Amino acid sequence: MSQPISNAAQTASLMPNAEQRTKLRRMRNIKDKFSGYGIMTAGIAVVGSLALIFVYLFSEIAPLLRGASVDVQQTYSLPANDQVAGSSAEFISLERYEEIGTAYHKNGTVQFFNALSGAAISHQQVPKSADASFTTLGASEASHGLVAYGYSNGEVAVVKAQYDLSYPDDKRVVTASLGYPLGETPVVLDANKAAISVLAIQATSEGMVLSASTSDNRLVLGVVSSEVNAITEETTNTTATFNLPPLPEGEKVTHMQLDNDGRYLVVANDKAQLYLYNITKPDAAERYEPVKVEGGKVTAMRFLVSTGSLAIGTEQGQVSQWLMVRDPQNKYHVTHVRDFEPLEGAITHIAPEFGRRGFWAADDKGDICIYFGTSARTLLTKSMGSTPITHIGISPINGRVLLLDQTQKVRMAKVWNEHPEVSFSMLWEKVWYEGRDAPDYIWQASSGSDDFEAKMSFVPLSLGTLKAALFAILFAVPLGVMGAIYTAYFMTPKLRGIVKPTIEIMAALPSVILGFLAGLWLAPFLENHLPAIFCILLLVPVVMLIVGFTWSQLPLAIRSRTPEGWEAAILVVPVILTVWGCVDISPYLEIWFFDGSLPQWFTNNGVKFEQRNALVVGLVMGFAVIPSIFSIAEDAVFSVPRHLTQGSLALGATRWQTMMGVVLPTASPGIFSAVMMGFGRAVGETMIVLMATGNSPVVNFNIFEGMRTLSANIAVEMPETAVASTHFRVLFLAALLLLALTFVVNTAAEIVRQRLRKRYSNL
Repeated sequence: MSQPISNAAQTASLMPNAEQRTKLRRMRNIKDKFSGYGIMTAGIAVVGSLALIFVYLFSEIAPLLRGASVDVQQTYSLPANDQVAGSSAEFISLERYEEIGTAYHKNGTVQFFNALSGAAISHQQVPKSADASFTTLGASEASHGLVAYGYSNGEVAVVKAQYDLSYPDDKRVVTASLGYPLGETPVVLDANKAAISVLAIQATSEGMVLSASTSDNRLVLGVVSSEVNAITEETTNTTATFNLPPLPEGEKVTHMQLDNDGRYLVVANDKAQLYLYNITKPDAAERYEPVKVEGGKVTAMRFLVSTGSLAIGTEQGQVSQWLMVRDPQNKYHVTHVRDFEPLEGAITHIAPEFGRRGFWAADDKGDICIYFGTSARTLLTKSMGSTPITHIGISPINGRVLLLDQTQKVRMAKVWNEHPEVSFSMLWEKVWYEGRDAPDYIWQASSGSDDFEAKMSFVPLSLGTLKAALFAILFAVPLGVMGAIYTAYFMTPKLRGIVKPTIEIMAALPSVILGFLAGLWLAPFLENHLPAIFCILLLVPVVMLIVGFTWSQLPLAIRSRTPEGWEAAILVVPVILTVWGCVDISPYLEIWFFDGSLPQWFTNNGVKFEQRNALVVGLVMGFAVIPSIFSIAEDAVFSVPRHLTQGSLALGATRWQTMMGVVLPTASPGIFSAVMMGFGRAVGETMIVLMATGNSPVVNFNIFEGMRTLSANIAVEMPETAVASTHFRVLFLAALLLLALTFVVNTAAEIVRQRLRKRYSNL
């Protein structure tokens, strides 16, 4: 009896006393608080990191939301001298360094002046015959910088402001002079020597094209080609003139514009109508039926950059854009596509911007307005006083502008208008682009030519993202979830210990390797064995059902030889043989039923087929998503309390009934989380869709066509875009959209999961 007493005494001696317990409790409280603060800090850090990502993305996107601004910095009168006395400036321009302005006066004087101060620099006189006088001016597309003077004797002189750079003492100096692309001798445009009343000019790859309306209401066209003597370097101009079909009796030409290729001439008359002339063959020019311009007579008309569309202003202040649209008979028509916010007075001038589809308009009330064609935006409306603005000169870099009013005063203003291309309608609605016969959703953000019109619709990218994720989920969810249920509930622990780690190791495969295999091996294989895929999808489930039914009909003595939970191993050989048989018979199926080629059969029947398509992406990305879905769903099913399943079995339910009525409802929150995790993984996948889809931004859910996703688009185009450009910031907007989509999906999934958990928590 002494031994137990001794043990009790020894145990009592080892127990802490009151002072020690107080100290231990104090240490435990300190550790608990430290752990609590640590967990809270980590949670705040995670939330803060996510918030910082949003802040950074938004900081890059914010300039897209900023409107245009025009700040007048100087106001001055054009330099006065004897040559310009009594003459008004009809045209004004600004060179790319925004230092020198050029004013073209109606009397043929061309002034160069300091754009910042208005100080005179130099002036030159356009030559003319003694018996001729200047009657009108015409300007080419802004990028060519050509100005044509029309004479009272049917002649035309073409001039161009030239700016030479020099760097004396390492300081940039711009020297202005006047050049004559066709020589100083005027070109005879009208052999009848009638006065030129309206004039248009355009430089083309074939030469220079001039068109004019004469004082006797005739329309003439001139094509000037130049040849340079290789020895003397002298330039010889050859002018071919043609008479165009006149306007109907009683109509008078008010404006005309030539396109960049010299193939079409647009004429506005005094009855608010537009005529399109096909001058591809000048000696057999065609005049098409007129179209009506709403809003009164045309008072201003200019082609925008690349001359694919017209900006038109009317006497009632209406501003609209018109496209050159080709019909199914390959015939072009001038088509009205969009209207802009009107100005209060009659439009006095329209000035296209350089390198993009923006333009400025001015009215006789002294107001100016900045528009952008593609995005259909009215960016700014601003009053410049009560004096009508007669001309606007925009710099080639769109950074400054010269505003000339009726009193010959010039306002030099600084302009901020960096990202006019972006609007909600451009990103999410159908847009009618130049060269298209109808509005459409298009992503084509860059090109090698300044004439290209950026097309940045998010619809093809968003649908492509959903399309890729949808087909991947359709493939991965049945296999992942059903495999998880069987592995966790029906499979023997020993076999589960092999299967579960093997599938989870699949998650470690780099997506770039999967994309590489998908693009270079799987895509050609599927194209050559397309019937095999459909046979596999149909026959493998049927074979599994047949094998299962056959197994259930075997005598118990035979079935008992296979340990419980190992039944899945019986399916391995039949499934492999079925897949092999489908692949082996695939060429014969194509010969028997599809004229030798199923892809070609689809194409012949109106279903477009591409080698790298959504089917390839669905299979490969589904393969990449399966481990995530399987692992989470399997853990959820395996974690169902045993007392629930044992109680169900004890009440007489079969294992299948227990799984359907007890296990699945209890594990449903976890299974739902697995599916949503897989969806999030599929939405954000980059390399597989980049390498296996063809990256075609199309708007459809055709499983045999490719797509372009938001993530793949960012990966492809971000390295090539200019920093801080509109394209650059739109890609950041796409990244924010992708992040927001993932955040919304995960938040919605968590809400649903919590409701499911609450609903089945009483089991």
